[in-house]
Amino acid sequence: MNMHEPSPEKIGARHLFIDRRISVAPMMDYTDRHCRYLHRLLSPGALLYTEMVTAQALAHGHVERLLAYDRAESPVALQVGGSDPALLAQAARLGEQYGYVEINLNVGCPSDRVQEGNFGACLMAEPQLVCDCLVAMREAVSVPVTVKCRIGIDELDDYGFFDHFVQLVRRSGVTVFVVHARKAILQGLTPKENREIPPLRYETVARLKRENPDLTVILNGGLKTIAQLREWWSTCDGAMIGRQVYQEPYLLAELHREFVDRDWTPPSREDVVEKYAEYVERMLGEGHKLGLMLRPLHGLYAGFAGARSWRRYLAEQGNVPGAGAGILRESLRVFRRAA
Repeated sequence: MNMHEPSPEKIGARHLFIDRRISVAPMMDYTDRHCRYLHRLLSPGALLYTEMVTAQALAHGHVERLLAYDRAESPVALQVGGSDPALLAQAARLGEQYGYVEINLNVGCPSDRVQEGNFGACLMAEPQLVCDCLVAMREAVSVPVTVKCRIGIDELDDYGFFDHFVQLVRRSGVTVFVVHARKAILQGLTPKENREIPPLRYETVARLKRENPDLTVILNGGLKTIAQLREWWSTCDGAMIGRQVYQEPYLLAELHREFVDRDWTPPSREDVVEKYAEYVERMLGEGHKLGLMLRPLHGLYAGFAGARSWRRYLAEQGNVPGAGAGILRESLRVFRRAA
């Protein structure tokens, strides 16, 4: 099987094809259901991820509010955070019940709040606990369970440490590793700085795949351009893109055409706006806030003359009392006048 062909993953008595060639990273405060709906309009096949949802929140919070999504977003993976195997198993079951195609464990977030809860990147120092968590999750569901991690933490950043982590964790039966190609520095850096200051080491991730061809390894971290992806494309099984897709959503359509289906014709930006307006109209009827739904659209015309006027119009009109989906159609006229 070609490294970049979607592979069948056994799920109970069924087979589900999950195409991991292009995926959009789970991003707190960004990849909510509205953002994912927009991304699905731009790519028919990208694997989309939720924001991280903690197992504690699912155990004690409003499950419907945390997990509900539009079926048009599918396929969507649920990312969970935690370090209690029983709570994570419960979270995984809920995710499967809500129709998520994969449950992903966060072992990469370096924020102070996450560390206080003893999960995220700090768990890389406890691979046996990670393994125990993943075993519990896999026993609870029939959909794939995967892990997202860094290449190291603090001074534990040599390949030996990373390889030991992976070899112990894979004993859980998990075979999909999404790897952010930076180490995490747990003290003294903000999450934003942790995405920028530790150097990218793509070769470390490529080596993991080279030495473990039976694992599915997805490269993540700092990927921004088609040229950059093309350089590293053959070294792993797929690429996960984060903030660049949020800042420049149309890149997702270009990635699908370049790396998944060269015969596919991307939708025009105008068509995307029209279809998204229909979604906004429907969701307003369900009580969702217009401003939050408009936010993922702001970068759709990134790089175009008139893009600033477009963003300003959406930002201003999104907060006008009584405004509706019609402002999206009007925004196209604003853009054309400014371009």
